[in-house]
Amino acid sequence: MDHEIEILETGDGAKNGQTKCPKCGATDISLNTKTGKLRCNFCRHEFEPQKIEDNEDLTNLTGEIVGSGAKNIEDNTNEESNILTLKCTSCGAEVVVDTSTTLRPRCHWCRNALSINEKLPNGAVPDEVLPFKIAKSEAEASIKEFVGKRKFFAHPIFKREFTTDNIMGVYLPYLLVDENTHVELYGEGEHETRSYTVKRGDHTETRYDADAYEVGRKFDMTVEGLTVESSSDKLSNDKSKTNNIINSIMPFDTENAVKWDANYLKGYTSEKRDVNIDDLKEVVKIQSLDIARNKANETLKHYDRGVRWEDENIDIKGQKWKAAYLPVWIYSYYQKNANLLHYVAVNARTKETMGSVPINKVKLFITSLLVEILGIFLMVISLGVADEDSYWPYIFLFLGIVFYAMMYGRYRNQGARHYFEKETKAEMLNLKSRDEFKEHRRNLSDSTIRGKNNTSVKGAAAYKHIMNEKLTHAVKTEAEKIKKDMDKENPQ
Repeated sequence: MDHEIEILETGDGAKNGQTKCPKCGATDISLNTKTGKLRCNFCRHEFEPQKIEDNEDLTNLTGEIVGSGAKNIEDNTNEESNILTLKCTSCGAEVVVDTSTTLRPRCHWCRNALSINEKLPNGAVPDEVLPFKIAKSEAEASIKEFVGKRKFFAHPIFKREFTTDNIMGVYLPYLLVDENTHVELYGEGEHETRSYTVKRGDHTETRYDADAYEVGRKFDMTVEGLTVESSSDKLSNDKSKTNNIINSIMPFDTENAVKWDANYLKGYTSEKRDVNIDDLKEVVKIQSLDIARNKANETLKHYDRGVRWEDENIDIKGQKWKAAYLPVWIYSYYQKNANLLHYVAVNARTKETMGSVPINKVKLFITSLLVEILGIFLMVISLGVADEDSYWPYIFLFLGIVFYAMMYGRYRNQGARHYFEKETKAEMLNLKSRDEFKEHRRNLSDSTIRGKNNTSVKGAAAYKHIMNEKLTHAVKTEAEKIKKDMDKENPQ
């Protein structure tokens, strides 16, 4: 892809995106979530936010286009502005607040009061914002319902302290990426022709026959609105926070975003963007290939045993980056005995809710033990009626373990994530296919082709790996700087 970058100016020269009421000229403007319009708090006039006109044909996108709000972050701590980034002294989060309307700002992650003395370099003003659509009362109801369904094994301290009074509305920073790409995939696929059982000593095993094919797919692909987090705190693999919860409530209807205006911050807080485009290019490329692999699966119905791609290539012909604030309602709870910060989050556009609830592990273990005893009882009964060479009764032996794992997963949701490879808008064009018969294969022991990877997703893990490397490098760099400063102050 051409490395020459075109900057797309989205600010229109407006200071912090502030606008005035078109009827009376007042600047006390806020969002009416019921109508989605901006409302003058002086004369009560409501007016439409400025829409983003973006009807570009992505097949013509070439080079790299960057919105002015997505440019590299600069240190502007000395600017006289009401939009400030403050560092939380409790959990370390960096929170964007509008000091003209917020006299006592709080951290939306741990609810600690913020100090104006902890001012930091601001993240760039975004290109666009997706306004809140779900009111706080609706978010409270969703969170209550989510937690209510998990109260049986919830930790007793959590149940006593749970309240929806501390729910906060926050705009989180993301980068939105549009792409024009060319994809080439080459490998091998298998189609099952029959399955059968064979005798092996005193037991039987399932075997498979299959036809093998050389498989190739070449196509152009456009990607619209690939959404990537741009806060290093949420990208890092921090074991003390349930960060994946925030990611899992996507997607957002980013096609309805409007031009950035600081008035949208009134009544809400926001988190600064502290990650630049260069830090995320590799992540975006890996995720784009995941999307391409998923699109190609639509053409692989014949290969019921899967495909093993041996050569995967994606050429990004054009790319457009925009910075955006997306709305979330967040409830947080700090579990002291586990040193873990739990979140329950609500997508403030779609009402999608996901969370992590502290678990009473003692109660869960005792209940699972009782389930295990029941499983052993059922196994003994089943062995009395089953054939001598049958193994299915022993499945009951794992009943308690399965129950524990299921309940733990239901309460903690550690595997929850955004399925970007399926939920991102993408279109496959100019498809060229190759499906050439290779050979018949007999007596195969595996139920799928060995090395099957046509359904694999690498982008989610790439997030953590790349950002952890970035943070480790940043810590080392800072440590080296401190050491040099100390050496200057205290020469031997």
